[in-house]
Amino acid sequence: MTDWSNTAIPDLSGKIIIVTGASSGIGYETALALAEKGAHVILAVRNMEKGQRAVSAIYQAVPRASLALMMLDLSDLASIRTFAEQVNRQYDHLDILINNAGIMIPPLQFTKDGFESQFGCNHLGHFALTGLLLDRLKAAPSSRVVTVSSLAAHHGRIDFDNLDGKRGYKAIDFYGQSKLANMLFARELNQKLAADYCDTISVTCHPGFAQSNLFSRGSGGKANPLLRFLQNRVSQPASMGALPTLFAATEPGLKGGQYIGPDGPKKRKGYPKEDDIINEIYDEKVAAKLWQISEELTGVSYLS
Repeated sequence: MTDWSNTAIPDLSGKIIIVTGASSGIGYETALALAEKGAHVILAVRNMEKGQRAVSAIYQAVPRASLALMMLDLSDLASIRTFAEQVNRQYDHLDILINNAGIMIPPLQFTKDGFESQFGCNHLGHFALTGLLLDRLKAAPSSRVVTVSSLAAHHGRIDFDNLDGKRGYKAIDFYGQSKLANMLFARELNQKLAADYCDTISVTCHPGFAQSNLFSRGSGGKANPLLRFLQNRVSQPASMGALPTLFAATEPGLKGGQYIGPDGPKKRKGYPKEDDIINEIYDEKVAAKLWQISEELTGVSYLS
Protein backbone atom coordinates (compact mmCIF):
# COMPACT_ATOMS: atom_id res chain seq x y z
CA MET A 1 0.00 0.00 0.00
CA THR A 2 1.66 3.22 -1.17
CA ASP A 3 2.28 6.03 1.31
CA TRP A 4 0.45 4.40 4.23
CA SER A 5 1.11 6.51 7.33
CA ASN A 6 -0.01 7.05 10.92
CA THR A 7 -3.04 8.97 9.65
CA ALA A 8 -4.48 5.67 8.40
CA ILE A 9 -4.51 4.15 11.89
CA PRO A 10 -8.13 3.87 13.09
CA ASP A 11 -9.32 5.16 16.43
CA LEU A 12 -7.96 2.88 19.15
CA SER A 13 -9.87 4.21 22.16
CA GLY A 14 -10.42 1.42 24.66
CA LYS A 15 -7.76 -0.83 23.14
CA ILE A 16 -5.07 -2.24 25.45
CA ILE A 17 -1.70 -2.66 23.73
CA ILE A 18 1.70 -3.87 24.96
CA VAL A 19 4.87 -2.74 23.19
CA THR A 20 8.10 -4.42 24.28
CA GLY A 21 11.25 -2.34 24.02
CA ALA A 22 9.22 0.87 23.99
CA SER A 23 11.78 3.15 25.61
CA SER A 24 13.57 4.13 22.39
CA GLY A 25 13.75 3.79 18.63
CA ILE A 26 11.04 1.94 16.77
CA GLY A 27 9.38 0.77 19.99
CA TYR A 28 9.04 4.33 21.24
CA GLU A 29 7.69 5.60 17.91
CA THR A 30 5.20 2.72 17.88
CA ALA A 31 4.00 3.48 21.41
CA LEU A 32 3.71 7.20 20.60
CA ALA A 33 1.63 6.62 17.47
CA LEU A 34 -0.70 4.21 19.26
CA ALA A 35 -1.14 6.60 22.18
CA GLU A 36 -2.02 9.38 19.74
CA LYS A 37 -4.88 7.21 18.49
CA GLY A 38 -6.32 6.73 21.98
CA ALA A 39 -4.99 3.30 22.95
CA HIS A 40 -3.95 2.42 26.49
CA VAL A 41 -0.30 1.58 25.85
CA ILE A 42 1.78 -0.52 28.22
CA LEU A 43 5.46 0.25 27.71
CA ALA A 44 7.33 -2.95 28.62
CA VAL A 45 10.95 -2.01 29.20
CA ARG A 46 14.14 -3.40 30.69
CA ASN A 47 15.51 -0.03 31.86
CA MET A 48 12.88 1.76 33.95
CA GLU A 49 14.77 5.06 33.95
CA LYS A 50 14.79 5.15 30.15
CA GLY A 51 11.20 3.98 30.19
CA GLN A 52 10.16 6.88 32.40
CA ARG A 53 11.82 9.34 30.04
CA ALA A 54 9.87 7.77 27.17
CA VAL A 55 6.62 8.07 29.12
CA SER A 56 7.35 11.72 29.88
CA ALA A 57 8.09 12.43 26.23
CA ILE A 58 4.85 10.80 25.10
CA TYR A 59 2.85 12.77 27.67
CA GLN A 60 4.50 15.95 26.41
CA ALA A 61 3.45 15.11 22.84
CA VAL A 62 0.07 13.63 23.78
CA PRO A 63 -1.13 15.12 27.09
CA ARG A 64 -4.27 12.95 27.05
CA ALA A 65 -2.27 9.73 26.59
CA SER A 66 -3.18 6.63 28.57
CA LEU A 67 0.06 4.89 29.52
CA ALA A 68 1.48 2.30 31.89
CA LEU A 69 5.17 1.58 32.45
CA MET A 70 6.15 -1.95 33.42
CA MET A 71 9.48 -3.70 33.86
CA LEU A 72 10.24 -6.60 31.51
CA ASP A 73 13.59 -8.27 30.92
CA LEU A 74 13.18 -10.64 27.98
CA SER A 75 16.51 -12.30 28.78
CA ASP A 76 15.11 -13.57 32.09
CA LEU A 77 12.24 -16.07 32.18
CA ALA A 78 11.47 -15.16 35.80
CA SER A 79 11.03 -11.51 34.79
CA ILE A 80 8.78 -12.55 31.89
CA ARG A 81 6.58 -14.62 34.21
CA THR A 82 6.38 -11.78 36.74
CA PHE A 83 5.40 -9.32 34.01
CA ALA A 84 2.77 -11.67 32.57
CA GLU A 85 1.31 -12.32 36.03
CA GLN A 86 1.05 -8.58 36.61
CA VAL A 87 -0.68 -8.01 33.26
CA ASN A 88 -3.04 -10.93 33.80
CA ARG A 89 -3.92 -9.60 37.23
CA GLN A 90 -4.51 -5.99 36.16
CA TYR A 91 -6.24 -6.48 32.79
CA ASP A 92 -9.06 -8.79 31.75
CA HIS A 93 -8.10 -8.68 28.07
CA LEU A 94 -5.30 -7.62 25.72
CA ASP A 95 -6.02 -6.33 22.23
CA ILE A 96 -2.53 -6.18 20.71
CA LEU A 97 0.84 -7.55 21.77
CA ILE A 98 3.78 -6.06 19.88
CA ASN A 99 6.94 -8.16 20.25
CA ASN A 100 9.41 -5.44 19.31
CA ALA A 101 12.36 -5.54 21.73
CA GLY A 102 15.62 -7.05 20.61
CA ILE A 103 19.39 -7.04 20.75
CA MET A 104 21.83 -7.21 17.85
CA ILE A 105 25.36 -8.60 17.34
CA PRO A 106 26.69 -8.65 20.92
CA PRO A 107 29.74 -10.73 21.76
CA LEU A 108 28.90 -14.28 22.83
CA GLN A 109 27.01 -14.03 26.10
CA PHE A 110 24.18 -15.85 27.80
CA THR A 111 20.87 -14.99 29.37
CA LYS A 112 20.10 -15.68 33.01
CA ASP A 113 18.64 -19.01 31.91
CA GLY A 114 21.71 -20.01 29.90
CA PHE A 115 20.50 -19.23 26.36
CA GLU A 116 22.65 -17.52 23.74
CA SER A 117 21.61 -13.90 24.27
CA GLN A 118 20.16 -13.07 20.84
CA PHE A 119 18.17 -16.29 20.49
CA GLY A 120 17.15 -16.04 24.14
CA CYS A 121 16.00 -12.41 24.11
CA ASN A 122 14.77 -11.94 20.55
CA HIS A 123 12.96 -15.25 20.14
CA LEU A 124 12.59 -17.32 23.30
CA GLY A 125 11.66 -14.32 25.45
CA HIS A 126 8.85 -13.31 23.12
CA PHE A 127 7.76 -16.92 22.63
CA ALA A 128 7.34 -17.27 26.40
CA LEU A 129 5.69 -13.86 26.78
CA THR A 130 3.13 -14.52 24.06
CA GLY A 131 2.20 -17.89 25.52
CA LEU A 132 1.78 -16.49 29.01
CA LEU A 133 -0.49 -13.69 27.73
CA LEU A 134 -2.49 -15.78 25.28
CA ASP A 135 -5.57 -16.11 27.49
CA ARG A 136 -5.86 -12.33 27.69
CA LEU A 137 -5.40 -12.02 23.92
CA LYS A 138 -8.08 -14.63 23.29
CA ALA A 139 -10.42 -12.68 25.58
CA ALA A 140 -10.33 -9.69 23.20
CA PRO A 141 -12.21 -9.75 19.88
CA SER A 142 -9.97 -9.62 16.79
CA SER A 143 -6.80 -9.36 18.86
CA ARG A 144 -3.32 -9.48 17.30
CA VAL A 145 0.23 -10.53 17.99
CA VAL A 146 2.80 -8.57 15.99
CA THR A 147 6.37 -9.87 16.00
CA VAL A 148 9.15 -7.67 14.62
CA SER A 149 11.72 -9.51 12.52
CA SER A 150 14.51 -8.15 10.31
CA LEU A 151 15.95 -8.24 6.81
CA ALA A 152 18.66 -10.39 8.39
CA ALA A 153 16.09 -13.19 8.63
CA HIS A 154 16.02 -13.53 4.84
CA HIS A 155 19.46 -15.15 4.92
CA GLY A 156 19.15 -16.75 8.35
CA ARG A 157 19.36 -20.42 9.25
CA ILE A 158 18.33 -22.26 12.40
CA ASP A 159 21.28 -24.36 13.59
CA PHE A 160 19.56 -26.74 15.98
CA ASP A 161 22.91 -28.35 16.84
CA ASN A 162 24.44 -25.08 18.03
CA LEU A 163 21.68 -22.88 19.43
CA ASP A 164 23.87 -21.86 22.37
CA GLY A 165 26.88 -20.87 20.25
CA LYS A 166 29.26 -23.11 22.14
CA ARG A 167 30.37 -24.86 18.96
CA GLY A 168 31.24 -21.59 17.27
CA TYR A 169 29.74 -18.12 17.30
CA LYS A 170 29.47 -15.41 14.67
CA ALA A 171 27.33 -12.59 16.03
CA ILE A 172 25.64 -11.56 12.77
CA ASP A 173 24.73 -15.17 11.92
CA PHE A 174 23.15 -15.66 15.32
CA TYR A 175 21.25 -12.41 14.89
CA GLY A 176 19.88 -13.69 11.58
CA GLN A 177 18.97 -16.97 13.26
CA SER A 178 17.05 -15.18 16.01
CA LYS A 179 15.13 -13.01 13.55
CA LEU A 180 14.32 -15.98 11.32
CA ALA A 181 13.00 -17.64 14.47
CA ASN A 182 10.73 -14.59 14.93
CA MET A 183 9.32 -15.06 11.42
CA LEU A 184 8.80 -18.79 11.79
CA PHE A 185 7.19 -18.33 15.20
CA ALA A 186 4.79 -15.67 13.91
CA ARG A 187 3.61 -17.75 10.95
CA GLU A 188 3.40 -20.95 13.00
CA LEU A 189 1.47 -19.16 15.74
CA ASN A 190 -1.06 -17.86 13.22
CA GLN A 191 -1.62 -21.34 11.84
CA LYS A 192 -2.09 -22.79 15.32
CA LEU A 193 -4.53 -20.02 16.25
CA ALA A 194 -6.54 -20.65 13.09
CA ALA A 195 -6.59 -24.40 13.73
CA ASP A 196 -7.86 -23.69 17.25
CA TYR A 197 -10.61 -21.44 15.79
CA CYS A 198 -9.25 -18.41 17.65
CA ASP A 199 -10.20 -14.88 16.70
CA THR A 200 -6.61 -13.80 17.38
CA ILE A 201 -4.21 -13.41 14.45
CA SER A 202 -0.42 -13.26 14.24
CA VAL A 203 1.48 -11.01 11.83
CA THR A 204 5.20 -10.39 11.41
CA CYS A 205 7.04 -7.38 10.02
CA HIS A 206 10.42 -5.76 9.60
CA PRO A 207 11.45 -2.08 9.69
CA GLY A 208 13.90 -2.11 6.81
CA PHE A 209 17.07 -0.27 7.78
CA ALA A 210 15.92 2.22 10.39
CA GLN A 211 17.59 4.28 13.05
CA SER A 212 17.45 2.44 16.35
CA ASN A 213 19.54 1.49 19.36
CA LEU A 214 20.21 -2.04 18.11
CA PHE A 215 23.83 -1.18 17.37
CA SER A 216 24.48 -0.78 21.09
CA ARG A 217 25.04 -4.56 20.85
CA GLY A 218 22.69 -5.33 23.69
CA SER A 219 24.28 -2.94 26.19
CA GLY A 220 21.36 -0.51 26.26
CA GLY A 221 23.81 2.39 25.87
CA LYS A 222 24.63 4.43 22.78
CA ALA A 223 26.20 2.69 19.82
CA ASN A 224 29.75 3.32 18.67
CA PRO A 225 29.90 6.87 17.15
CA LEU A 226 31.12 5.55 13.78
CA LEU A 227 28.30 3.03 13.65
CA ARG A 228 25.80 5.75 14.55
CA PHE A 229 27.18 7.99 11.79
CA LEU A 230 26.99 5.25 9.15
CA GLN A 231 23.54 4.18 10.31
CA ASN A 232 22.19 7.72 10.11
CA ARG A 233 23.62 8.17 6.60
CA VAL A 234 21.89 5.15 5.05
CA SER A 235 18.85 4.48 7.22
CA GLN A 236 15.37 5.94 7.50
CA PRO A 237 14.07 7.63 10.67
CA ALA A 238 12.67 5.42 13.43
CA SER A 239 9.25 6.97 12.80
CA MET A 240 9.32 5.50 9.27
CA GLY A 241 10.78 2.25 10.51
CA ALA A 242 7.81 1.92 12.86
CA LEU A 243 5.25 2.05 10.03
CA PRO A 244 5.39 -1.68 9.17
CA THR A 245 4.76 -2.49 12.84
CA LEU A 246 1.86 -0.05 13.02
CA PHE A 247 0.42 -1.37 9.76
CA ALA A 248 0.68 -4.96 11.04
CA ALA A 249 -0.97 -3.97 14.30
CA THR A 250 -3.85 -1.88 13.01
CA GLU A 251 -4.62 -2.37 9.30
CA PRO A 252 -8.16 -3.80 9.21
CA GLY A 253 -7.71 -5.95 6.11
CA LEU A 254 -5.03 -8.29 7.46
CA LYS A 255 -6.13 -11.90 7.96
CA GLY A 256 -3.02 -13.19 9.75
CA GLY A 257 0.22 -14.85 8.66
CA GLN A 258 1.42 -11.89 6.58
CA TYR A 259 4.85 -10.30 6.57
CA ILE A 260 4.98 -6.50 6.30
CA GLY A 261 7.99 -4.42 5.28
CA PRO A 262 9.06 -1.24 3.46
CA ASP A 263 8.29 -0.95 -0.25
CA GLY A 264 11.50 0.80 -1.33
CA PRO A 265 14.64 -0.48 -3.08
CA LYS A 266 16.06 -3.62 -1.47
CA LYS A 267 13.26 -3.29 1.12
CA ARG A 268 15.43 -1.00 3.25
CA LYS A 269 13.21 2.09 3.27
CA GLY A 270 9.72 3.19 2.36
CA TYR A 271 6.10 2.69 3.21
CA PRO A 272 4.65 -0.59 4.47
CA LYS A 273 3.34 -3.31 2.20
CA GLU A 274 2.86 -7.06 2.32
CA ASP A 275 5.95 -9.08 1.35
CA ASP A 276 5.35 -12.58 0.00
CA ILE A 277 8.94 -13.66 0.67
CA ILE A 278 7.67 -15.20 3.90
CA ASN A 279 6.11 -17.94 1.77
CA GLU A 280 9.59 -18.86 0.50
CA ILE A 281 11.25 -18.59 3.90
CA TYR A 282 8.68 -20.45 5.97
CA ASP A 283 9.56 -24.12 6.36
CA GLU A 284 6.89 -26.19 8.07
CA LYS A 285 9.27 -28.82 9.45
CA VAL A 286 11.79 -26.29 10.75
CA ALA A 287 9.01 -24.20 12.31
CA ALA A 288 7.51 -27.25 14.03
CA LYS A 289 10.88 -28.31 15.44
CA LEU A 290 11.60 -24.75 16.57
CA TRP A 291 8.22 -24.60 18.32
CA GLN A 292 8.85 -27.87 20.17
CA ILE A 293 12.33 -26.82 21.29
CA SER A 294 11.06 -23.39 22.33
CA GLU A 295 8.42 -24.98 24.56
CA GLU A 296 11.03 -27.26 26.10
CA LEU A 297 13.55 -24.47 26.73
CA THR A 298 11.06 -21.94 28.14
CA GLY A 299 8.71 -24.31 29.93
CA VAL A 300 5.80 -22.48 28.28
CA SER A 301 3.34 -24.67 26.40
CA TYR A 302 0.31 -23.37 24.54
CA LEU A 303 -1.98 -24.44 21.73
CA SER A 304 -2.15 -28.03 20.55
